Amino acid sequence: MTRIALIHALAHSVAPINDEMARAWPQAQRMNLLDDSLSADLARRGQGLDAAMHQRFEALAAYAEGTGAQAILFTCSAFGPCIEAVAARRPHMPVLKPNEAMVTEAVAHGGRIGLIASFAPTLASMPPEFPPGTAVITAMAEGALQCLNEGNPARHDALVVEAAQALARQGCQVIVLAQFSMARAQAAALQAVGLPVLTTPGSAVRALRQRLAL
Repeated sequence: MTRIALIHALAHSVAPINDEMARAWPQAQRMNLLDDSLSADLARRGQGLDAAMHQRFEALAAYAEGTGAQAILFTCSAFGPCIEAVAARRPHMPVLKPNEAMVTEAVAHGGRIGLIASFAPTLASMPPEFPPGTAVITAMAEGALQCLNEGNPARHDALVVEAAQALARQGCQVIVLAQFSMARAQAAALQAVGLPVLTTPGSAVRALRQRLAL
């Protein structure tokens, strides 16, 4: 059985990717590692992705690989360089950044891309993941993550929808929800804007299956 390690920096990311895996790839064996201090430390310290943070990501990846995982998917969108370093040390196995597959699918749609995040560091780390020259318009769903933390998912979804509508008015042809925790708002956003709305879990699972030829 294929064993996939899912490594999380936000507790809210766990359910969306596990739900998508159960729906789209039930044959895979899932392994979840959560260190929610990663995102908290990044937001609090404001020091960027320093050597200590890189070391923490390497330790998590090494542990996952040591359990027999055949692929690793990180679900934390603000840590791209750390994940790239992990992948560079593991050419023998797929190691995916959370947004990697979604970026590819969004670019394939063509046109202007609307990017929504609810965790501010993501708006700094993710746009450079798109190919040079890609038209990316960003929007912050201000307060959405706090709503999830306070147990108000309906308000979270409404704030994501508001951001999607603002991006649609700016001429975006496709909307991407930058964080796994935001996937729950996909249906509401799709209904509100009538544009393709991509989520990180959906794109990531499709890419993993392709890379492992399963």
